[in-house]
Parts: sequence; C-alpha cells; structure tokens
Amino acid sequence: MLATLILVFREVMEAGLIVGIVLAAARGVAGRGLWVGAGVAGGVIGSGLVALFASAISNAFAGSGQELLNAAILGLAVLMLAWHNIWMASHGRELAHDMKSMGGAVAEGRRPLTALAIVVGVAVLREGSELVLFLYGVAASGGTSQTAMLIGSALGLAAGVGLTAATYAGLTAIPAHRLFAVTGGIITLVAAGLAAQAVGYLQAAGWLNGWTTPLWDTSALLSQNESTLGRALHTIVGYMDQPNAAELVAYLTVAAAMIGARRWVDSRHATPTRATAAAES
Repeated sequence: MLATLILVFREVMEAGLIVGIVLAAARGVAGRGLWVGAGVAGGVIGSGLVALFASAISNAFAGSGQELLNAAILGLAVLMLAWHNIWMASHGRELAHDMKSMGGAVAEGRRPLTALAIVVGVAVLREGSELVLFLYGVAASGGTSQTAMLIGSALGLAAGVGLTAATYAGLTAIPAHRLFAVTGGIITLVAAGLAAQAVGYLQAAGWLNGWTTPLWDTSALLSQNESTLGRALHTIVGYMDQPNAAELVAYLTVAAAMIGARRWVDSRHATPTRATAAAES
C-alpha cells in the first residue's frame, strides 16, 4: 500500500502543481474551470489509451517509441506554455482590472481557453501514463493486494489534490497586479524544464547523440527521483541532478526566448500607455 500511495502522490503532485499554476495564472478568465476540467479529463483518457497500447508504442521506431512519444508530448507542452505566457503578458493588466469587476469581461474569443485545456491535458497525460505503467509494474510484481493498492491510490490521490489546492491558494494570495508576473516567471521555468526533459528523451531514443556527458551530479544532495522536494523542484523549475550540455542549452534557450518575448510584448503595451498619459496631462 505504501508503494502505491507514494507513486500516486508523486505523479498527482507533479500534474497538480501544473494545474494549480495554470488556474492561478488564468484567474479572472471566464470559463477557465470548464476548460481546465476538460484538459484533466482528456489527460486521464489519454493516459488510459497510452497504457492500453503501451507495448505497441514501446516497440515502435525500433524500440524507442515511448521516448519519442514523451518528447513530442513535452514539446507540445512547451509550445502551449509559451503561447499562454505571451498571451498573459498581453492581457494581464486587463485581467487584473477585470478581477475587480468581472461583469464586463473581455470577449471570450480573445482568451486562451483552448491553451489552458491543452497545457493541463498534456500534464495529466504525461504523469497519468507514467502512473498507470508504474501501478501495472507494482501489481505484476506481486506481494500487494488489490484492496491495499486501491487504498494507497485513494490516499495518494487525496494528498496530491490537497497539494494542488494549496498551490493554487498560495498563488492567488498574491496581489492581482503581481500575480501575472509571478506565475509568468514560474511558467517560464516550467517550460524550460520540459524542453530539457524532451531533449533527454530524444537522447535516450538515439536521435540526439552529442553533449550527453553530465555536467555535474547533485543527486547525493538532492535527488530528482528519490526526493519529494527534488521531484517538486524538477516539476516547477526544471531542476536536474545530472544535466548534460544539450539539456542545459535547451533549458536556457527556451527560458531566454520566453523572457525576451514577454519583455517585447510588455514594451509594446507600455509605449501607448505612456503616450496616452502624456496626452492626458
């Protein structure tokens, strides 16, 4: 039961952190709950399909199908997070104002509701497919009854959901005018970490063969796999205990690109504001 509880909590925690961050980042967007819920449901369904066809996926592309699928999923997540971050830079001030009077919200078509569903769906799909395969391995190894697995899964799920709620509550406690800057920074780090992980999967599949030697090893101090804190940091800021040069380049490139895009959007919105203020004075 303990092994099942830890496995479920670990995977729900990682997906839940993303869900909490996305919910907080989109606070004030009408209909966000419905789209985030749709993303969670889609991720769960996708996880079931991945588990159902796990053998066929693993054997595809000369035995590297699972790694390539993971890399593709992470690449899609990076694109959606970048889109969401740029959109929030464009409309963050508008949303902050709308939080005070949500009656007249911005037109629904201008809001990235589809992006919210895709980002959450990808996160749930990634962690859910891993969880299903892990639980299958626990069951196949024997020594654990179905009842114990069900109890452990329920406790792990409850703990993971509780952490998601705590993440959301902590972020929404931040003043509205600072919330988008904080969540934007977090989303940038999440996307950069996912890009580095995608590179790792491509290397495991044999599609990227250069720069594979680890640059450092901090696993003895903080393991990204064995430590709960390490896994949380791995999910939120892309922490890796043994990163190689290719993963580091991917991380820094995505982070720099998203920061640069956000600053460019901010500068475009700030210029008219200053001009308007000067004209009014």
